[in-house]
Amino acid sequence: MRRFVLDTSLFTNPHVYTQFAEDELGAVRAFLELVREAPAECYMPLSVYEEFRGMRDISTVAADFETEVWIRSPRRFQLQLPSEVVYELIHEVRSRIDRGLRIAEEHTKRAGAADALDPGMITHLREQYREAMRKGLVDSREDVDAVLLAMELDAELATADEGMRHMGNRIGVKLVTPEYLQQILTNLAGRRRR
Repeated sequence: MRRFVLDTSLFTNPHVYTQFAEDELGAVRAFLELVREAPAECYMPLSVYEEFRGMRDISTVAADFETEVWIRSPRRFQLQLPSEVVYELIHEVRSRIDRGLRIAEEHTKRAGAADALDPGMITHLREQYREAMRKGLVDSREDVDAVLLAMELDAELATADEGMRHMGNRIGVKLVTPEYLQQILTNLAGRRRR
């Protein structure tokens, strides 16, 4: 039996959820139907589940979701993480802070030279800053919980988040390409029927 740890991106990222259905709630329903048929266990940390419920109204499928997906947090006090991962994270955060600062300085200089502040400059600053600071970095408790739970359960991490995939890869967590999850579950369900 295969185990999967799920991230919210499976049901909120249009590049991922549309493999199940056109709309997000339909995607959750279709996912649950497949999981019922497949020899698979699915898990989601409580912090990720709360994040998901805060982002989307899943009240009409919440009981079904909790029937098919185990809501379970990692045993944080029992897990051991290689110190190199912590050092790498600190180095990456410091590097990103420096890049973010340079972007802010550049935009401040441009704004000072401008006669009037163009609203597009703020938007551009925000986009560049977000790209420099967050893309490809584990930047939330929810992200860490999902990676650690996958590590603890020796499960496959199902996420479209680049930072989570990078950290998972660094510590030896199995990864599943999120865009293939629907087909993987279909294949597993087909094996069970044979």
